[in-house]
Amino acid sequence: MNRTVSARIIVGAMVCAIAIAASQTAASAFCGFYVGKADTGLFNHASQVAYVRDGDHTVLSIMNDYQGEPSDFALVVPVPVVLQKDQIHIGERELFSHLDSYSSPRLVEYNDPSPCPMPPSPMAREIPGAAAAGTQMGFMSASHSTMAKALGVTIQAQYTVGEYDIEMLSATQSSGLETYLIEAGYKVPAGVSRALQPYIRQNMKFFVAKVNLTAHERTGLEYLRPIQFAFDSPKFMLPIRLGMINAKGPQDLIIYMLTRQGRVETTNYRTVKVPTGMDLPSYIQDDLGGFYKTMFSHQVAQNDSRAVFTEYVWNLGMFCDPCAAPPLSSDELRRLGVFWIDGGTQQQANRSIYPGGAYEGQGPGQVMITRLHVRYSADTFPEDLMFQETGDTENFQARYVLRHPWAGSPDACPEAKSYFEGVRKRRGLEAETLADMTGWKINDIYSKAGYDSSGVPKPAAWWSHLWDY
Repeated sequence: MNRTVSARIIVGAMVCAIAIAASQTAASAFCGFYVGKADTGLFNHASQVAYVRDGDHTVLSIMNDYQGEPSDFALVVPVPVVLQKDQIHIGERELFSHLDSYSSPRLVEYNDPSPCPMPPSPMAREIPGAAAAGTQMGFMSASHSTMAKALGVTIQAQYTVGEYDIEMLSATQSSGLETYLIEAGYKVPAGVSRALQPYIRQNMKFFVAKVNLTAHERTGLEYLRPIQFAFDSPKFMLPIRLGMINAKGPQDLIIYMLTRQGRVETTNYRTVKVPTGMDLPSYIQDDLGGFYKTMFSHQVAQNDSRAVFTEYVWNLGMFCDPCAAPPLSSDELRRLGVFWIDGGTQQQANRSIYPGGAYEGQGPGQVMITRLHVRYSADTFPEDLMFQETGDTENFQARYVLRHPWAGSPDACPEAKSYFEGVRKRRGLEAETLADMTGWKINDIYSKAGYDSSGVPKPAAWWSHLWDY
């Protein structure tokens, strides 16, 4: 854990301590110590998309979880307009890592306060209001162009950007476009024409990219960098159907929506918030990844594999509580394409995706981040994802809680005995909650938590467990 994160955790804990001392109602705040996160590394074949949207303007960054030889890579993305070269950029893998770390589901822990009455601390008396603080392609060769024309394909533009050779295509028939892609050397799965057909009917264009091996070798990287492009369109959508053609089973997709006004949701599928705020048995701290993977799969099944899940919603201008990573800086947001961060206009948006741009404005504008997680297949998600930005600005996070009991004696005061009785009941509820969220057998949970087979806490093991804190 780096010093920045540690410092924020300490500050958060201090604010929480002041708030609880000054007001009982403040105890419902998120304040706690962050102790772990469940990021995209848990999921196989999980692609990530950073989607910046304001008005009709979109800046889209795509990070593919591609595994294989670079020569076999092909990216085909339907887009509403022909993109010019200055609208296309090579993105940064590190920005995706930061988005993931910042917004990932998290585990926090609390320490129960003493149940015994205590006089107000001097700090609480002095600051009663404290709770309120706080190789190149042979572009356009004669044979290349003739082949395209014969197949009903128009080559609108061709570029080399970074390590990618890119073509902007339009087509009149899907079978012709499929044949063109194969003959031009793109590694696309056979039978792709059926998936292309709906986009051709909508008169959409096709952003097609493959790896320029010579340029890729010059980068010295063993992975493919994200592709980023900007365009204007009233369509607020993400095409996912092409990615299902050669998929080996369901795929996970994480979408980081960056908008100006509020939370983003899908309009053609149900958008469901993942369960959050639950108290769980303390042994989960050693296997947060296993818990979240199982819990997410259980939620997908309970929603018939047809829901999009919200894992995080936050105003990046507000203090995160708890912070799983430092918030993104203004510079990082600019590099993701958030063109309004310094009062920029939509006309400045294309160049806002480039590092080092100059901007004039009145300070950072509001940026809302919505993290959406979808597990999809051709059977469960027959349509592309359609979105809308809502006016909902309420913060939300997938957050799971460990509560450590007070380490005092049951004889310390009259209130201590009833407190420990409550702790025993709370532990039982934690086990039941975990079983409901994951589908795990309750007896297995009881065993790991120190219960006997009937679900009743073992007195010796139970109380000795309490004193460990």
